[in-house]
Amino acid sequence: MRGAEMIKATKKILAVSLILGLTGCAVHLHKGRPSDAQKINQLSGEVGQLGSELTRLQEMREKERKELEKAKSLLSKLLRKEIDDRQIRVEQNERGLVITFLAEVLFDSGKAKVREDAYTVLNKVAKVLNNEVVNYKIGVEGHTDNDPIKYSGWKSNWELSTSRATSVLHYLIDQQSVEPSRISAIGYGEYHPITANDTEDGKQQNRRVEIVVLPKELSKVRAGAESSVSQVKEMVQSDVPTGEEQLSQQDSSNPYIK
Repeated sequence: MRGAEMIKATKKILAVSLILGLTGCAVHLHKGRPSDAQKINQLSGEVGQLGSELTRLQEMREKERKELEKAKSLLSKLLRKEIDDRQIRVEQNERGLVITFLAEVLFDSGKAKVREDAYTVLNKVAKVLNNEVVNYKIGVEGHTDNDPIKYSGWKSNWELSTSRATSVLHYLIDQQSVEPSRISAIGYGEYHPITANDTEDGKQQNRRVEIVVLPKELSKVRAGAESSVSQVKEMVQSDVPTGEEQLSQQDSSNPYIK
């Protein structure tokens, strides 16, 4: 392989190794005879710098995980009674920190006005949002079962779920001083069930409002991966002779890359 071809091939391999690093894979590279070592070392240095940035993001992600775990622990204590009564769930997953309320905890049947006796639990959640995870974005999601609207006056479950999410959003902003720029609301109607709607218990579980504390680093890591993927695509426009390079990888889980 000539010097220019060796450099081009090395660029491609180093770029691929960066992508696999971003997506949580271990990489082993084996090259044929060395050529133009100075240029290859320069390219390796550039990938090393990008690898340092990846390490920084991973450290920030770990810090974020611990912050959300701390908030989850505090919420679990503050809402212990409601959790034990299966009215509220608090969990941490790939979406972030998710606080799930059965709709009946917050609203009367077919209504979207937050009940006064729900203020206490929302105040507890707001305390954590304002003190423990103050730098995180928040999403409020409304969900319903699949029973069609009959008597409550809503056009469909879309309107009901969206109005309920918005009501919770306004309570958190207007009554608990959550920063408006941090929070958004959306209604999913009946289309994101967490269980089948073929029993009354299943329908009850699906009628819910979720407050989601969103991971901060999610978009950054994804954006970095997408940018590097674009670079690789540009590098692999021309063919590289086979047999000169071997690449093996071992997958590992990375909940921030889909």
